[in-house]
Amino acid sequence: MEGTQMKPKSFWQRPEGVTGLLFLVALVGILGYVVVSFGAAILSFIGTTIGLVVAGLILMALIYMVLDPKMRNLVFYMYKSVMRAITGMFVQIDPIGILKTYVEELQGNLRKMNKQISQLRAQMHKLKEVIVNNEREISSNLKIAGKAKETNKRNVMILKSRRAGRLKDSNIRLEELYKKMEVLYRVLTKMYENSSILAEDIQDQVMVKEQERKAIHASHGAMKSAMSVIQGDPDQRAMFDMAMESITEDVANKVGEMERFMEVSANFMDSVDLQNGVFEEEGLNMLEQWEKESNSLLLGEEKSTLLLQANNDSDVLDLDAPMPERQRQTGSTNQYDSFFN
Repeated sequence: MEGTQMKPKSFWQRPEGVTGLLFLVALVGILGYVVVSFGAAILSFIGTTIGLVVAGLILMALIYMVLDPKMRNLVFYMYKSVMRAITGMFVQIDPIGILKTYVEELQGNLRKMNKQISQLRAQMHKLKEVIVNNEREISSNLKIAGKAKETNKRNVMILKSRRAGRLKDSNIRLEELYKKMEVLYRVLTKMYENSSILAEDIQDQVMVKEQERKAIHASHGAMKSAMSVIQGDPDQRAMFDMAMESITEDVANKVGEMERFMEVSANFMDSVDLQNGVFEEEGLNMLEQWEKESNSLLLGEEKSTLLLQANNDSDVLDLDAPMPERQRQTGSTNQYDSFFN
């Protein structure tokens, strides 16, 4: 939900953590190879006075690092910094850069979603027209059947009654289809609205935090951060980067949800054959499965409200209403400000 901080990923769950793990595996492999290949020479060296001194110093250094938490934290900090630098040469791990990419992706998705909404609106207008025309034909056939009954024209009465019955059954199915389309339309328009604000909030955060990060990194250099780690104080650079990474994780989940629902929408719309008044079950099942899912990062509590509105006959959907182009008001809270508290 908006404003809710996610549990940050550990170092080993990040791309640089994968690099670090591969580095450790390679290091163990190299050490193993050295021990096997040069074991005799190493033992011979340790047998000398200088060898004993060197081995003792290495052993004491390792024991000190293991037992002293400050030294252990410093070594791990340096290790993480090196792995992050190496990973950054091949993979985009800078949160600011990732967020800029998400802004471009969101803007592209918004254009696609806008097109989907326009296509869905056109389909709903056509479907409504088919339903209304069927109702008129039902009424006409029932009138003819009534007059045929009065004039004792049994064959005409049966034909027109059956025709009215088939059209009525067809309209029941079409009304069900229209309800599902209404759910789709309400959700798509709300997602479009919320995603527009999401894109704006990300752009705002990128603009502000890019300058803020430069100031933090300038005032908290690598040496100062290392000293903070040794003293057990919070590392301002690390805390800032962690908050930015939490934002990128939240945005990634929201963009993913947006794209998944667009896929559900596209599959459902492709399965509808208005000309013959039929629709495939697969597209309908995908939509119903989404409705049953417990929560939505993009919609929050609005999801249940939208579903209730779509199933409320008194809440009539205005298909001719303009697309919502809501802008976040000046001075209003950015949904990601709380990540830095």
